Amino acid sequence: MKSMYDLGVPVPANKSLVARTIKNVTKEQRERVLQETEYNMFSFPADLLVLDFLSDSGTSTMTDLQWSALFHGDESYGRNKGYYVLLDAIRDTFERGDKPRKGINLILTGETNIQKLLDELYLKSFDGGFVNGGVYQLIRPNAFIVPQGRCAEHLLFSTLAEVLKKIDREKKYFIPNNGHFDTTAANIAANRIIPVNLFSSDILDEFPLDQIEIKNPFKGDMDTKKLEELINIEGRGSIPLIYLTITNNTAAGQPVSIKNIKSVQKIAKNSGIPLFFDACRFAENAFFIKKFENGYQNQSILRIIKEMFSYVDGFTISFKKDGLANMGGGLFFRDNGDFHKRFSINGDIGLRFKEKQILTFGNDSYGGLSGRDIMALTVGLYEIVKEPYLNGRIGQVRDFAKKLAQNGIPVILPAGGHAVYIDMEKFFQGTNMKIDDFGGVGFTIELLKHYGIRACELGPFAFEWDKKPPEQRKDIFNLVRFAVPRNVYNESHIAYAVAAITELYHDRQKIPKVKISRGADLRLRHFQTGLQPIYNE
Repeated sequence: MKSMYDLGVPVPANKSLVARTIKNVTKEQRERVLQETEYNMFSFPADLLVLDFLSDSGTSTMTDLQWSALFHGDESYGRNKGYYVLLDAIRDTFERGDKPRKGINLILTGETNIQKLLDELYLKSFDGGFVNGGVYQLIRPNAFIVPQGRCAEHLLFSTLAEVLKKIDREKKYFIPNNGHFDTTAANIAANRIIPVNLFSSDILDEFPLDQIEIKNPFKGDMDTKKLEELINIEGRGSIPLIYLTITNNTAAGQPVSIKNIKSVQKIAKNSGIPLFFDACRFAENAFFIKKFENGYQNQSILRIIKEMFSYVDGFTISFKKDGLANMGGGLFFRDNGDFHKRFSINGDIGLRFKEKQILTFGNDSYGGLSGRDIMALTVGLYEIVKEPYLNGRIGQVRDFAKKLAQNGIPVILPAGGHAVYIDMEKFFQGTNMKIDDFGGVGFTIELLKHYGIRACELGPFAFEWDKKPPEQRKDIFNLVRFAVPRNVYNESHIAYAVAAITELYHDRQKIPKVKISRGADLRLRHFQTGLQPIYNE
């Protein structure tokens, strides 16, 4: 008799104990709401949807352990107890590999030995890593809690811009990335720094469906040849840092290999440029490395994460991603590392960050979060590195993509860790839809109107194809993303989505072109503009 691991189907990783009823909303009612919310996906009331794939950011189901941790939330204004266990959980996750200390257990078990609490948690000093502790976090702060990822980006790039102005006000600065996401690029550009995308060249290449479980080409990698060319042309002094997004959300959620991380780190080190991660989906990226990169199959997820982060000097992160928690973000950099030394010329850069954090988001020990958020987030850091969870989460996304591909839908293969992406260029082949007709937006409007399913266009509309010069347009992919929140949907939800998308594909000649009716020049316009579908009579 076969064991539970040899049945040819994945072992279930969780079970649902709470259900939420989906409202019965008619097509006519959804159409009325679409009209009155200017056909903007972000403005449509979520309560009226059947399925919501707009984002997996903060929309995932929390575990029972996370819910129970909420009761330990400490809402004290200064140095709530969650602050200490969160910082220790970050050390456990990104620095300690297979030897976590799990200081959170002192709180969850109600430890009353004061000397133990002082020595192991509240007064314990750490330095030299991403998270200083004790007196070092006071005099050389390097860990900053904020509400979400874009807040961390704002903290990093607005402060960096102030320092760069003092170095050379007239100089042009560039930040290369394997794929800047929308808020990242916007925060960089808002501070008069130029975001540069150095995508791998194979993102849109065909991939055999029967090879999905066998290999992965790591299409999220950075083009290192282009990185070297940029450094040679602009000079290292024009590049404050190099950024790697793991997984590469803009590039269809594709993972980044350790081989590529090491190659980028070598270029960064030789050029004297700090390397940072946009680390939003680090655990999913580690899972792909374990499953598909040579030499890592027998390593634990935590050990792989430790190696990944050993190559970088800092990172920003949205803790709302990777299924971590409903709220939270952070900025972290290595104590006395390259970034710290390079930008502490006129005063410690960490103290600059801390000053702005307090000014903008709140005292450093809560950073705009409630104590309950902090405890749920801390537990989440331990939950998302568990291999059965990652196997089930990524398996569901992969299954979604496979079923669409089997129905002839042009999805990007292999699927990434958190979302399925449809290639709208191929989707509209044989029709008169042009790239500046924003057919991807028309597709999302029809999908919502007819079937109650919300998705997100991440293509020429979101990334402003019509406003970009010709040389930048080549870096804009024409995609629609279905971001799958963790532990929210089951096989019946995925089957419904596949059937609806397939029906629309067969009827794609009827999908409308879309015009921007209001706010075409707004920054991050896809969050707030008015739209108007143009239907052929």
